[in-house]
Amino acid sequence: MKNPLKLLLLSSALIFATSQDVIADEVELDRVAAIVNDGVVLESEITSLISSITLQAKKNNQTLPSARALRIQVMEKLINDAIILQLGERMGMQISDAQLDETLSNMAQDNNMSLESFRDSIISSGESYEKYRENVRRELISGEVRRASLSRRIYISPQDVSNLLLEMKEKTSADIEYRLGHILIEFPNNPGQEDINAAKIRAEKVIELLESGSDFARIAMTSSGGGRALEGGDLGWKSINEMPTLFSKLVDGKEKGSVFGPVRTGLGFSIVKLVDIRGRQVVEVEEVKASHILIEPSIILSEAKAEAMLQGFVDKLNAGEADFAELAKEHSDGPTATRGGDLGWADPSKYDPAFTNALARLDIDEIHKPFRSSFGWHIAKLTGRRTLDATSQMNQNRAYQMLYNRKFGIEGARWIKELRDEAYVEIIQTEDK
Repeated sequence: MKNPLKLLLLSSALIFATSQDVIADEVELDRVAAIVNDGVVLESEITSLISSITLQAKKNNQTLPSARALRIQVMEKLINDAIILQLGERMGMQISDAQLDETLSNMAQDNNMSLESFRDSIISSGESYEKYRENVRRELISGEVRRASLSRRIYISPQDVSNLLLEMKEKTSADIEYRLGHILIEFPNNPGQEDINAAKIRAEKVIELLESGSDFARIAMTSSGGGRALEGGDLGWKSINEMPTLFSKLVDGKEKGSVFGPVRTGLGFSIVKLVDIRGRQVVEVEEVKASHILIEPSIILSEAKAEAMLQGFVDKLNAGEADFAELAKEHSDGPTATRGGDLGWADPSKYDPAFTNALARLDIDEIHKPFRSSFGWHIAKLTGRRTLDATSQMNQNRAYQMLYNRKFGIEGARWIKELRDEAYVEIIQTEDK
């Protein structure tokens, strides 16, 4: 037996079968659809995600692939998610209830709703709010694991940044954004020449289907091994400098609707569609100047005590009984403590999402109540806002971020493939699936 979990599952099945003699008409509440290392993917998880995708497709008037093809893609996503979450457990990655509540409140605000009305809208759509809440927690953990793992794999040299700055000045296409669709016909692990030839034949068949008018998104959901398969292969809007170099060479100067490929990469054969083209939407960027006090919970200092401690500071500050900088110097756990918590001028999108959202709600000189980020508990004071001309601000930080985003996508695909190759995965087949 390769996996002890499988033995446990089989033992449970025998107990269940024996109990059939005692209890008539047993009803199956759930079942294991796949074993992933020492965890499982449940049939209910597959059904729930398929229902969500189907509902979203109806809203967007999008055609879905066959039930079998959609199930395969959903199963792949859930298996990969399980592997990432297991890695998160080994890394000790956690999202507290307070941090989760903060995220849900921000999601509600983004939809111009109160948290209560946001909750009601989820329930009215037929979804369990508690299940939705835990799914958001899982997504947050997955994102943190992905960022932490990939940041160690990405190196960008000062010369890389300088080269990109020069390239951006020379390119007239720097102010154009492209929306790309991507289908990856994936190689198996350690592919031989026969595997490569078979993948190329499949990729060429996809090209034939697209040229005959087949829907790109539907084929991506059916056939793509890429990470955005369930989104119809949609890679979103990117400038030439933000997309992988291979893709940028394909689409630069081409017309909307063009399809390219198959192009061989290290992961398989890529097929790319230039879905749309537009001028760059963001021409200005807002920077903020803020200060904060960070309290990191520990075995000695609980989450509740850290929050209460910061609320005490807020009360004193609002009453004029304390100075923010002095409190930061004395109590903050952050590296800015020696500067009185001063973060200087910065693009707020570079901060932890919880911190970004907190600053967005503040007026100048206002102090935000205690909130939780991935670093710990904070209070923050906004001391200034300014708008800069982003079209002329081709500075090193922006060039670095573009290079990072480009490499993040490439390394992300390699990373998840490596994790999958190292994992024990067994899909439990049944007669009706």
